[in-house]
Amino acid sequence: MHAARDFTQELARLSCCSTCWCYSNNQSTPGGVQPLLYDLVASGRERKPNALVQATVVDPYKQCLLSHSCTEIVGANKDPLFLKGVTFPSEYPANPDTVVKLTVYDAKDKSQESSSFLGSATFSVGDLLRAKDERLTLSLRSSDGVCAAGTIVVSRLKMGEMEEVDVDNIATDLPAQKCPLVFESVHHSCIDRENNPPLTGPVFRNPVCKVYRFQTMDSKWMLVREQMEECTLSFSIPKQLLTLYIQEDMSRVQDLRDLGELSPHWDNLRKEVMIQYGGIISSYQETLAELDKISGPSFKPSCCKAQKPLEFIPINLHTQRMRVTCPKKTDALYDIITVGAPAAHFQGFKSGGLQRLLHRYDAEKKSFSTAYQCIYYSPEHTAKAQEVLSTMSLLQPLITSLAGQLLQAARERSSAGLRDALKNLSDKTEQFVHTLKDELVKSALLALHAAQPGYVSKNQKHSPGKAGHQGSVSQSNEQSSVQELPGHCPTSAVAEGTGECNNVGASHINSGPTLKHQDSIPQHKEFDEEEWDRLWANVAKCLNCVIAMVDKLLDEDHCKQETVPEQQLADVITSHNPGDWREQLTPVVSRLQECVLVVEEQAKRAMTFVLLQEAACSIPQGFLLQQRRDVVFSQALAAMACGFVMRLYAGMRDKDFLKQLHLVGLVAQFESLLSTYSEEIGMLEDMEVGISDLQRVTFRITEAKTDDLSDLQPLVCGQRDHFTVEVPLPQVVFKTLPQEIKEGKPLRVYPVLFNVGINEQQTIAERFGDISLQERINQKNFETLEAYYKSLSEKVPVECLPCFQTQTDVKGLLETLGQNVVTKKRKNVEILWVAGAICRRLNGIRFTSCKSAKDRTSMSVTLEQCALLRDEHQLSKDFFVRALDCMRSRLSQGDIGQWEDPEAGTVTENKPASRHFYPIALLLVSSHLLVVWLILSLVFLLAKYQ
Repeated sequence: MHAARDFTQELARLSCCSTCWCYSNNQSTPGGVQPLLYDLVASGRERKPNALVQATVVDPYKQCLLSHSCTEIVGANKDPLFLKGVTFPSEYPANPDTVVKLTVYDAKDKSQESSSFLGSATFSVGDLLRAKDERLTLSLRSSDGVCAAGTIVVSRLKMGEMEEVDVDNIATDLPAQKCPLVFESVHHSCIDRENNPPLTGPVFRNPVCKVYRFQTMDSKWMLVREQMEECTLSFSIPKQLLTLYIQEDMSRVQDLRDLGELSPHWDNLRKEVMIQYGGIISSYQETLAELDKISGPSFKPSCCKAQKPLEFIPINLHTQRMRVTCPKKTDALYDIITVGAPAAHFQGFKSGGLQRLLHRYDAEKKSFSTAYQCIYYSPEHTAKAQEVLSTMSLLQPLITSLAGQLLQAARERSSAGLRDALKNLSDKTEQFVHTLKDELVKSALLALHAAQPGYVSKNQKHSPGKAGHQGSVSQSNEQSSVQELPGHCPTSAVAEGTGECNNVGASHINSGPTLKHQDSIPQHKEFDEEEWDRLWANVAKCLNCVIAMVDKLLDEDHCKQETVPEQQLADVITSHNPGDWREQLTPVVSRLQECVLVVEEQAKRAMTFVLLQEAACSIPQGFLLQQRRDVVFSQALAAMACGFVMRLYAGMRDKDFLKQLHLVGLVAQFESLLSTYSEEIGMLEDMEVGISDLQRVTFRITEAKTDDLSDLQPLVCGQRDHFTVEVPLPQVVFKTLPQEIKEGKPLRVYPVLFNVGINEQQTIAERFGDISLQERINQKNFETLEAYYKSLSEKVPVECLPCFQTQTDVKGLLETLGQNVVTKKRKNVEILWVAGAICRRLNGIRFTSCKSAKDRTSMSVTLEQCALLRDEHQLSKDFFVRALDCMRSRLSQGDIGQWEDPEAGTVTENKPASRHFYPIALLLVSSHLLVVWLILSLVFLLAKYQ
């Protein structure tokens, strides 16, 4: 029993550690971490082997091979030393009897699909844990089981404990170009959860790890660990958004019904709009039902990017964290999120992307209004109508709640509570009236009355032939009703030019007859405008009545306490009926609530009529654009939420970061590698709008009910004009946050997008096409980034920002970025490098995207990682290229799964030993070759058919 318990404890330790081995023909193993291999002979005696090691886990209970991993190929070397490690995910069996098999292959020629078995060795986890110094010496057996193909030494190395390794001896005894192979058993809980929060967060799963050891400039060794994970938000955020979209559109349909009876023309338009909304609701409900059926991986592969049920899901959304451990230095973490460009792949790009389609739609919208005989409202008017609706939907229930608090304080006879409740109620009511004072509300309400059947104005009764739609608006009631609000007097109403509710009428009063209305906003001078003025003026009058009543009650109570002798005060308070205050306040408070409800209903109908006209004159193009925008925004928000959660958990203990978070917010830098050619132009236009729409999103930190993973998932609330993402944190962690964050302060994220095309299509675009879209995007977002830094520098000291080895400050980097943005240079990737460096120095969130987040994205990420190792951790120059090739190697578990293994008894089709990404030099040359190939192909085809 004790032995079993000891094994359990050791296995828990093993989940946090690494095992190293390498090959060498030396006869000593200094430091206990240098493995040995001698007499390694290839199948062809005339050449040196291209060695590769495959590691396989064998379940002792099921007696089957579960899975495997492998190293990179070290070419033409009898004493190969590997940079890349062998890793196993957490689902692998981890018990003392688990057997690990190491198989050595000769990949022969890297360009040929051939390999041969050299030798193998096996060991159990228990053997490794029981061994002295946790090191095993094993013999490699050849295919006949007789000859020894070499000796391999396996030893254990812990991640984050490089100081305990005799790195000086390793550096001295090993050749400069050689480095041990690292073997790590990877578990998601690699950090002690009792003392540290999870480094990535509860929304990540299925980690895939790679471990490397690279030599530094001072001949030491650094340990580098890459961890890539899927994110559950890839599906949960789009599903929540779809639910909110459905609720919002169903509410719009109900609002249209609540408009009441309309004239035949407007009623037909309303029916058409409701049919369009019904189609969207039905489509979104079907998509949501299909998404609920999906189980398995938490990401959408690129092969599914054009599937209708998955169009709201981001492509290949993954997180990648690089953890660097150097001797006698604190571990460093570098995070990046990779995702396919947010775009409507299912809908296609034949007519362009959102940016072009929206521009064309706005230009043609006025002609649509003429065709449908409805009123044209500019995008600003439509946005204002949505803002008014949103504000009223928030303020009306809030006023009702505050009125209830006022009555509760009156019932308790709490003077302080009564004053506080009155102050809050007064502020929110003034804000409510201020919202109603917008000129658009009045004009829309008049237009709605004109759209009702049998509408006859007062002037039409006297002059039936006159149908005026232009005229001045009476201002008398505006001035008098504004003065009704608390704190106002007739002499100060016009003098004060700025204010909340108390001064809303000043600008209208000063303008008088010179007020100019846009031709697109209808003005109905025939309708009795005083009716609407009386409605919202009643709200101010009712509020004044409430204030007067509260003042009266407090004054009476104060006078009684002063006049009544001390000995009789208790008897007076006891004999006083506790319900008197509440009884006296209830009538005036109820009247205020009724007036607010009436005004809110009228204004809501008016703004709904504005949106009806906007929707009617855009059938069906406007609804199609809205659907496309919903799709793109869903993908962008899922990526943004993923990055925010990862950055939040990484900076949970950084007080400077948390201070920056609630004072200013974070910058989210999206790096795009799309070309400005063919359909990728449409993708970039979609992405530009989707990233820009993220400005309508705020985040809020909440306290989770429990520490269960289901209670730690982010939640989305709001409507299309504004969404809030709530991120629950464990109770223990939540208590350590700054008070502003705990109180629910909205946290801003500032998205910026920089694009530089790097593929062959971009070469064609730069020579024969148009790259103005890319130039405009980079210039616009540079200005946004510059404005963010200015705001940050005013509120957060420079000392709060992270420190880097490179001494260039953010201001200098911004100047460099600004110069590169305006410089005419082909494939100016320095824009991306400098923007990425600025983002890291500003504690920002880094994203990298291309069409599918595969080849181009992988090249960019690996180049950035190697550059960080070189600049921040002194990666040896001799190791830079090899480290880059090693990280870019795509040889994975499945690539060698069917290679020849005589002991397994299976010989199947051999696969390529290694597949590498195209080097950058080849990309630069291949673009020229592509043009030549196209010309020659055209000439050949013309000659053939002639």
